[in-house]
Amino acid sequence: MNFERSKKIIGALIDNIEKTVKGKREAVTLALTGLLAKSHILIEDIPGIGKTTLAMALARSIDAEFRRIQMTADMLPADILGGLVFNPKSQEFEVRFGPICANIVLCDEINRSTPRTQSALLECMAEGRVTIDRQTHTLSDPFMVVATQNPMEYEGCYMLGESQKDRFIISFKMGYPDYEHEKNIIKTHKDVRINDAEISAVANVEDVLFLQEETAAVAVSDAVLEYVMNIIKETRKDRRVSIGASTRGAIMLKIASCAYALIAGRDHVIFDDVKYLAPYVLAHRIEPASEYALERDIAFNIIRDCVDNIAVN
Repeated sequence: MNFERSKKIIGALIDNIEKTVKGKREAVTLALTGLLAKSHILIEDIPGIGKTTLAMALARSIDAEFRRIQMTADMLPADILGGLVFNPKSQEFEVRFGPICANIVLCDEINRSTPRTQSALLECMAEGRVTIDRQTHTLSDPFMVVATQNPMEYEGCYMLGESQKDRFIISFKMGYPDYEHEKNIIKTHKDVRINDAEISAVANVEDVLFLQEETAAVAVSDAVLEYVMNIIKETRKDRRVSIGASTRGAIMLKIASCAYALIAGRDHVIFDDVKYLAPYVLAHRIEPASEYALERDIAFNIIRDCVDNIAVN
């Protein structure tokens, strides 16, 4: 493993993103974890605290094809995937690919779109492919969906289905910035629009593919795998949970831990990597029992309790 190159690329990405996303190192690290794990991330929180800014900063930090999709209730699957368009010159129908065909795709306010449109992303996110008129096309590599969503109690939102949420390796909330960082953000902003002028690419596609290969080479001991399995089993036994974490959840937790270990400069996963990431990887994959479903952050707290219940040998 080439730690020197990995450290240089990761450090450059973090520093670049933090030019506009200030005081949110944890959120930046989680976003990079999703990228290195060759998966997708879901950012949920109230409007106006930097969800879109983080997603755009991550995308613009990489010299790759970037597309933004502003999800709305009247959007159709073809608006995302593409479709057949008649060419009057050739008198034939041609495939016109939609905005999903890019390296980094920002689906802003994904839960503003209907379940039908949300489901159009399933094949793309799970298999890196898109099917148009019975023809399957492979998407660019790397491929990552960065989705933001508003809280469900907001007007005009459609709940993401379980299968859709399961495609995101990590889900997290931005949270408010601390006092000093928020004061600095307010002081330096001269425009109501998102200011991404300071963001320029500091890595390219080859760098990202290299980091993803390095992530795949990170070692996971049998003891750590056992720890992952014990956490998964604990979610299935908790009385507050009607549906526990799936096998895919365990796989995602292992892969995310490998990416997080690489960001930390290690060639192996430790227990603390798994312990820290478990709530972000598993909370959106479990179904709290009906009597607990309305409690705020209940899923996140359940996973944290499950982790605390597992002894580390």
